[in-house]
Amino acid sequence: MSQATSATGGASYAAAGVDIEAGDRAVELMKEWVKKTQRPEVLGGLGGFAGLFDASALKRYERPLLASATDGVGTKVDIARRMGVYDTIGHDLVAMVMDDIVVCGAEPLFMTDYICVGKVHPERVAGIVKGIAEGCVLAGCALVGGETAEHPGLLGPDDFDVAGAGTGVVEADRLLGADRIRTGDVVVAMASSGLHSNGYSLVRHVLFDRAGMELDQRVEELGRTLGEELLEPTKIYSLDCLALTRTTDVHAFSHITGGGLAANLARVIPDHLHATVDRSTWAPGAIFDLVGKAGQVERLELEKTLNMGVGMMAVVPADSVDVALATLADRGVESWVAGEITERGDHSTGAALTGDYAS
Repeated sequence: MSQATSATGGASYAAAGVDIEAGDRAVELMKEWVKKTQRPEVLGGLGGFAGLFDASALKRYERPLLASATDGVGTKVDIARRMGVYDTIGHDLVAMVMDDIVVCGAEPLFMTDYICVGKVHPERVAGIVKGIAEGCVLAGCALVGGETAEHPGLLGPDDFDVAGAGTGVVEADRLLGADRIRTGDVVVAMASSGLHSNGYSLVRHVLFDRAGMELDQRVEELGRTLGEELLEPTKIYSLDCLALTRTTDVHAFSHITGGGLAANLARVIPDHLHATVDRSTWAPGAIFDLVGKAGQVERLELEKTLNMGVGMMAVVPADSVDVALATLADRGVESWVAGEITERGDHSTGAALTGDYAS
């Protein structure tokens, strides 16, 4: 008797394409990685209907504010699928969620994930969770649960997508944002590790459809294959940003994701002020130049879509700049002074880029 039919010859879940046993095997394989993310506030283990986090840990806060965020990694999953590499995409997921949370000064607490596949390959799913768990360790949060869903007929056997949601906490009087920013503040940029997880629809169209490049093609200016460059994990800045909150009077952070540098920075600039960022203070990595030239993409379009080499920005008082740069350097984060805050005047937007990139 085949797995597709029951003893009576009737329809079965397996016949519809869902393999419960494979799902159970995937859970067993991922347990060791989830354990590595545990914080003392986490109760129970993997396999329950809900993840439990002991909220009594928040009693040390006078007025704790919970911060939450949810996100995915977009069409970067297509690169992972085509390369058959599944243990890095989770870093991207954690970065997209937890680096949004830390922007307000919140400490990441815990995260859950959602993995949707056309067919459960236990080792593949476990590889994805391994990457998520490693990312959670880098962000300082616990992975308290998740869901793996098998969608045969909707997704191909090798297709998958990932999403996640996270929660953090910040003391109310330590909440960061636009209301703290003042004239004369300085914008400190933190280098990205590459494209991160935004703009891949443009990147894939330009490099594959228009330029006819291949993932296994070695690109000299990148110093590695195109696939290796495109799959470079998103940098996770959560603990670096929290370090700045302890050593400086940082006023705000901006996570540079979809929409580009100026648009994301503008989100934390108050209506009466303006952030000017000087392009000449850094040189974007080779991948950005490659995308621009291969697709004849105008600079403005690149800047609206990609991070251009900056993954996170901090707005700090001028007298905190040296300490901020030293703190980040001690943590191995490349950073530099990229701009300043002024009165808005005739500016119609909250942030703008000026000058030309360094060569």
